[in-house]
Amino acid sequence: MSQSPQREEALVQRWVRPEIGQMSAYAIPDERYAIKLDAMENPYSWPEAMVQAWLQRLQGVGVNRYPDPAARELTASLRQQLELPSAMGLILGNGSDELIQLLALTLGGAGRVVLAPEPGFVMYRMTAQFAAMAYVAVPLTTGFELDLDAMLAAIAHHQPALIYLAYPNNPTGNLFAEEEMEAILAAAPGWVVVDEAYHPFAGRSWVKRLGEFPNLLLLRTLSKMGLAGLRLGMLAGPQALVAEVNKVRLPYNINTLTQESALFALEHQAEFDRQTALIREQRQWLATALHQLPGVTPYPSAANFILLRMAPGQADMVAEGLKRAGTLIKNLSPVGGLLANCLRITVGTPEENSTLMTQLRALVQG
Repeated sequence: MSQSPQREEALVQRWVRPEIGQMSAYAIPDERYAIKLDAMENPYSWPEAMVQAWLQRLQGVGVNRYPDPAARELTASLRQQLELPSAMGLILGNGSDELIQLLALTLGGAGRVVLAPEPGFVMYRMTAQFAAMAYVAVPLTTGFELDLDAMLAAIAHHQPALIYLAYPNNPTGNLFAEEEMEAILAAAPGWVVVDEAYHPFAGRSWVKRLGEFPNLLLLRTLSKMGLAGLRLGMLAGPQALVAEVNKVRLPYNINTLTQESALFALEHQAEFDRQTALIREQRQWLATALHQLPGVTPYPSAANFILLRMAPGQADMVAEGLKRAGTLIKNLSPVGGLLANCLRITVGTPEENSTLMTQLRALVQG
């Protein structure tokens, strides 16, 4: 019995891939906070009548059988909601995270490269490592715009199999210039994924341009519009490319309850549009309020969060002070680089945003 830990460690050291052994698991913070503004979630719950109608709908769902492996009814509904060109393929994932992983598995291998601007979504790097791919990060400018010359030089040098362009970008919240994205699409030897996770709050999309570029794919999720708990993402693009990703998708990856719940939600799109409009209004209110704080620089955002830069040495103090007060935000300062002294705040309800500002004023001015 005493040898068990040593034996377990030996099994890890001998058989786990070194690049995996050196990684840390994706950290999810404790969610027991009065106000949770760290994960870009929709803060609004469903109206009670809608909840009751949903529960009644689920009563007729049989979970003793496997789900439709192609989620055909849901896929058809999503195609209509996306206004997806008929020539484009569409597959679903257990959140967009799974689809990012499937892309890496499809294109991965020794010598293959994933390239993305940085700062960016951490899962691009992690899934590249899962698939034994090299990851190349190209720094954004100090204003968080694409450094087009650096991107094109990196593309020419590394010949990436896969490029990610988040639109809007996480964690910066801005929309990259379309003409610069076009230049990247034209120069890329491999696939280019435009990640529109925050599309509901941006009002702009590349969906109508699918098919214009043979290497362009579009990634979406229903999480940000208010269905984070369902874990449903979608990947659209040329049929030939999407079909290859579908080969590595595990069967039955979208469970029956998710399929039925997502169908129900799409039938009530007006409610989510109403909530999205409220979030966009509160984004503007919050940005205006943040601009009035001394030593705080909020950046323009087309997403449901705002990135702000604190005075040097203030980010850790403010994040910890808010946590003690019962409010959780994302402290990005430990990442360093362009994100040094930066915090990211999800847009909450009017009440949450008002409380946040009261707490921030006390910390910054006190």
